[in-house]
Amino acid sequence: MAIPRTRPGNYPAVLSYGFRPFFLLASLQAGGAILFWLPLFYGDLDTQSAFAPVDWHIHEMLFGYLTAVVTGFLLTAIPNWTGRLPVQGTPLLLLVLLWLAGRMAVFFSGSLGWLPAAVVDCAFLLAVAAAAAIEIVAGRNWRNLKVLAPVSVLFAANVVFHVEAHALGASDLARRLGIGAAIVLIMVIGGRIIPSFTRNWLARENPGRLPTPFGRFDAVAITISALALAAWAFVPERTGTGVVLVAAATFNAARLARWAGYRTTRDPLVLVLHVAYAFVPLGLLLAGCAALAPDSVPEAAAVHAFGVGAIGSMTLAVMTRATLGHTGRDLKASGGTVAIYACVVLAALLRILAAFDPGRDMLIHASAGLWAAAFLGYAALYGGMLVSPKLKARQPNRAPA
Repeated sequence: MAIPRTRPGNYPAVLSYGFRPFFLLASLQAGGAILFWLPLFYGDLDTQSAFAPVDWHIHEMLFGYLTAVVTGFLLTAIPNWTGRLPVQGTPLLLLVLLWLAGRMAVFFSGSLGWLPAAVVDCAFLLAVAAAAAIEIVAGRNWRNLKVLAPVSVLFAANVVFHVEAHALGASDLARRLGIGAAIVLIMVIGGRIIPSFTRNWLARENPGRLPTPFGRFDAVAITISALALAAWAFVPERTGTGVVLVAAATFNAARLARWAGYRTTRDPLVLVLHVAYAFVPLGLLLAGCAALAPDSVPEAAAVHAFGVGAIGSMTLAVMTRATLGHTGRDLKASGGTVAIYACVVLAALLRILAAFDPGRDMLIHASAGLWAAAFLGYAALYGGMLVSPKLKARQPNRAPA
């Protein structure tokens, strides 16, 4: 008898699996926060946050949007790794409410106080890390404990973010630390799922060269990249940091080339994973050049290559694929799905260009509009799937007697 993938209970479908509430909330947060950010940036709107407007924007993208997606992914992937039932029902609802409480606490931290707001906000990632660790340990799935390392760094970066913003008036180290943790998470998880999904599709649809499986080269690339991102977080302007970042970019470009992405152009669900990962070496290269030639390459270009490009594109790619697969639908990209992929990639490219020409506001406006279209488009296209029960598998027609 097949192992049940959910536990029967008196709760709505949206609380049956972690990806359902968190992917929906993440998409609404991503699109809505950016639409709020532009008038906030120009002084037409205000928050009651203790954070400066730029810090609020960065914080809510890193520790609001991203943490929701990471949580949804982990709570969905861990049952597959361990064979245990997923976190669902009341425990899942409590995590959702804690995430929402964090968003409200940060928004109203000017009235609430920076320390109570920090405690509420930081409690979410601590709870997620604890829940993930309990499930992985209970399932004796020791090899996947490593995913907790970047999650723990994200938690630490969030704590530092609150402390820096209060003590110094603006965040600095925490921004890069949080981005670095997210990029390492993409390198670790992306390095598993991209070649795996690519291999499965190519073996079925386009026989020939297959992706190189995860091996020593990948481990070396991740290690060098993690060290380079750590150096970028703590000493971003050092020449040595720039050299290591450029080396890390080279390793990741070679890593991407080994996955045969050019052979997947007929399947947008697979191709977009390769396109999203391409922003990792691009971000590393831009960060390295910003350290080596700061007058020519602005650090903002690297930050947005990582944030809008790698994080935005990869999370959207994973959200769409996971939603289709885990709601019982075919893994096929609709025209709407292809459109939101195009929106997020174009948003990233325009935002990188805007960093080189900060006086051209139209580039920022266009990038923000495309970003909002991508994530609110996801909510519109996939929201119904997320709140509805999983489709039942189709039964083949019986042959006539």
